[in-house]
Amino acid sequence: MLKSKDKKHDKKQTEGADQTAETPVNAEVPTDDTDKDKIIVEQKARIDELNDKFLRLFAEFDNYRKRTSKERLELCKTASSDVIISMLPVLDDFERALDAIPNDEANKVVKDGIVLIYNKYKAVLTKEGLEEMISKGEVFNADIHEAIANVAAPSEDMKGKIIDQVEKGYYLNGTILRFAKVVVAN
Repeated sequence: MLKSKDKKHDKKQTEGADQTAETPVNAEVPTDDTDKDKIIVEQKARIDELNDKFLRLFAEFDNYRKRTSKERLELCKTASSDVIISMLPVLDDFERALDAIPNDEANKVVKDGIVLIYNKYKAVLTKEGLEEMISKGEVFNADIHEAIANVAAPSEDMKGKIIDQVEKGYYLNGTILRFAKVVVAN
């Protein structure tokens, strides 16, 4: 019987301790107007700080969204670049074949057939964004041309210009796909 009374007494003490722990004894309760104004100023500063953090985070997310969208769009544009690069030698071979066939009556039908296939092939590549680089007669630009030879300039106005193109250069959707291999006059 004595033990049960002690347990009840202990239980009451722990319940009382729980209640006092939940309500702070020394809670800051503003007593005058200056304390209230101080708390208001602190809270406004805290609100401004949180708003600034929110705006920065929102702007960062918006920039991320725009950047990934732009990267995805560029990836779609240039995803076919490997395939088109592997098709460029075939285009070069077509052009060499057209140059090699003489323009006489006996070869007219064969040449017309090759021209037809060449035009269709080139149209498909152009539709995918392939553009031919114009180099002959232009001023040499190391950013888009690859000089494979230097020769004496036939005239003073041809110095620094491209006088021959060994291999055509190409753009794919505005970016350089293959540099033009050229001969430059010095």
